Order: sequence, then structure tokens, then C-alpha cells
Amino acid sequence: MCLGMPGRVLRVSDGSAVIDCWGVQRTVSLGKTVEAIAPGDHIIEHAGEVVRRIPDHEVLDVLGLYEVLLSEAGEDPISVDVCADLARDGVG
Repeated sequence: MCLGMPGRVLRVSDGSAVIDCWGVQRTVSLGKTVEAIAPGDHIIEHAGEVVRRIPDHEVLDVLGLYEVLLSEAGEDPISVDVCADLARDGVG
């Protein structure tokens, strides 16, 4: 199962963005999104690509849903995924 990860956009530059996902900063591509993405936006990221922008009125609900999913899962699958990506990239 694949799970997109919510994050907050910190910076946008030349088709990519630096996002913060629960304290972990990552650079992701904006190539697959048709929506305008700006610093401060919340997005869903999957496999290094921004999949979509989360509408402002949905941000709290989406983040709350992820918190419930992660607490019910026992082991945080997003944390495991991020750690695997960082290890693959030689970080950490």
C-alpha cells in the first residue's frame, strides 16, 4: 500500500519545493501538479512528487486523519518511509 504524506511548503524554486513533513525537510518535484503551489501551502507528497494541494479549509481535517491512522498503525509508516528515503539518499 502506498500512502501520500502531507507536508507544508517552505520554499518553491524552478519546478521543485522544499517541504516540511513533521519536522523532516525534503525537496520534492512540482512536475505532476497542475495547481499553483506557494510557500505556506499544505500538500500531499508521494514518491518525491507533489500530488495535490490541500485546500485551506481541509488542512486540519487531513492532518487529524493522518494522526489517527498513524496512532492506530502502531508503527509510524510515514516515519519508516522517510527514514528509508533518507538512508537511500545517504543522509543520516
